Amino acid sequence: MDVSRLLLHKSNMTKRKDRLKNLIPTYELYGEEDPAGSRFWVHCETIPARSALHHWEIGLHRHESYFQILLVTGGSGDAIFDQEIARFEPVSIVTVPPGVGHGFRFSSDIDGYVFTFLASRLPVRPGEPNALGEFLSIPRVTRLLAEEQEATLILAHLQRVAEEWQGRLTGRTVLMETGLAASLVLTARYAAQGQTETEATDDNDRRVEAFSALLHREVRNHRPASFYADQLGITPTHLNRVLKARTGFGTQELVARRLIEETQRELLFTPGSIKEVAFRLGFSDPAYFSRFFSRQTGMTPGNWREAEQRRLGSRQERS
Repeated sequence: MDVSRLLLHKSNMTKRKDRLKNLIPTYELYGEEDPAGSRFWVHCETIPARSALHHWEIGLHRHESYFQILLVTGGSGDAIFDQEIARFEPVSIVTVPPGVGHGFRFSSDIDGYVFTFLASRLPVRPGEPNALGEFLSIPRVTRLLAEEQEATLILAHLQRVAEEWQGRLTGRTVLMETGLAASLVLTARYAAQGQTETEATDDNDRRVEAFSALLHREVRNHRPASFYADQLGITPTHLNRVLKARTGFGTQELVARRLIEETQRELLFTPGSIKEVAFRLGFSDPAYFSRFFSRQTGMTPGNWREAEQRRLGSRQERS
């Protein structure tokens, strides 16, 4: 390809990305239209408060002027960053810079907080030529290990911000801004720890990400572990070992967990009998579907649906 054709190709790719970007809705808070412009510098709410209204799925969108931090303390899910999918388990910090298309799929037992605040309040601007600026410029999921002191400190800072938001006491603006800045600086430092080891294991990290994306697409097709291994170009034993090291669960366990999440979402938010739910999820035998669900959760699909509907009903009454 000559230089002129290469430049034309790059120009067309840029225009295509711009067109796709324009198709992604922009919100200050997801699902809320506010043509009058920015009305807050920081907002805090629990993850279930908004995601439950949207069947635990937050569609692809972006925030033009706001940075977001998700503190995940319970449940699990996927963060979708444009075309990439990143899995998160508790305890995780999800950071999303302004202007980045993103969405989420949460399990129904998700818990934690979402902090949305003006990017102008960040300690440094995303993209600045330093470690923190680089960290803030890229959407990412940072897993915190509870036994590590830095992780405990990050968690404490964000929980204090949530308390200050709810308490509305004198001086809370200063404390919230300080807490958000401290949590981000500490998270960037935490993510950079052992960078040499991380660089040496990049291939396995990419395999885990690729597996998560495959599982997201194929879970209802009931693929065996060998299918995922073949797609990633490694043996089933190697894949199982990699997943176990990164997530604490083997291939079959992760497939089963994801299938249960899909099942729970179907049971809770779509109409139809248990038999119809089983067929939608790719089970040809409803009896086997019920046994599978019971083994994984300790409840029949029908009992789980009734209990969860009662729980959500009581939560809405309290709010």
